[in-house]
Amino acid sequence: MKAVSLMVGRTFGMKLLIDADFTVYKCCAASETEIDFGDDVVVVTSKFTEAYACVMREIKRIENHFGSFDDIILFFSSPDNFRKKIQPDYKGHRNRKKPCAYKRVINKLKTEFEVITMPTLEADDAMGIYATKHTGNIIVSPDKDMKQIPGMVYNLEDSFTITKEEGAKWHLVQSAAGDNTDGYAGIPGIGIKRATKLFEDNGWSWKTLLDAFVDKGLTEEDALTNARLAKILTTEDYDHEKGEPILWSPSADYCINT
Repeated sequence: MKAVSLMVGRTFGMKLLIDADFTVYKCCAASETEIDFGDDVVVVTSKFTEAYACVMREIKRIENHFGSFDDIILFFSSPDNFRKKIQPDYKGHRNRKKPCAYKRVINKLKTEFEVITMPTLEADDAMGIYATKHTGNIIVSPDKDMKQIPGMVYNLEDSFTITKEEGAKWHLVQSAAGDNTDGYAGIPGIGIKRATKLFEDNGWSWKTLLDAFVDKGLTEEDALTNARLAKILTTEDYDHEKGEPILWSPSADYCINT
């Protein structure tokens, strides 16, 4: 992963691909006010104009970081998630009700920007598919999962480029370390640093990942489940004719050249 200083100024031909889920949720939640009438009667109100203005400020701040863009695309997650078929309790702890203005803000954004939501996919996946099908654009997301996607990424703090090999390595690291936020455990006792060292010492391969799971008393199915949950889709991982994801599967000799 190489840090880069992206050119500031009017940018032609490049698009900003923005993971807008977090921003809209945050702004809408901040615009809510609870009114307690007593006797356990609480009414939540929301100021739509305040929520929408917050979102637009965030988008403008991102755009100003680079310069001016002719094309900005906002990505949102589908209400349905294909990963729940792999693991029913995936992100189960996140089943929170959306803030009051959430849907209205998104509908308004659709009149100002191109908005992409793909059935059963998270915003990360839709961005990964778009960014690898239409290369040369800039991914904007604070989510560390996007380090799997080759290309230019801005995580709201730093800008960097990711190669295909680096993306594949990060997928293996995420598969081993798991992600408590998303609800898959990985290998007990192994975090990002230990997972990285595991592969550096034993090779960046499916065998290394599988052996590490088995050493902890887990199964090949456990390893494959974690790898499939961790994988952010690219255009190669999506059947465009059927409109459905292609689940990640390693070959026995799967190995990333270093």
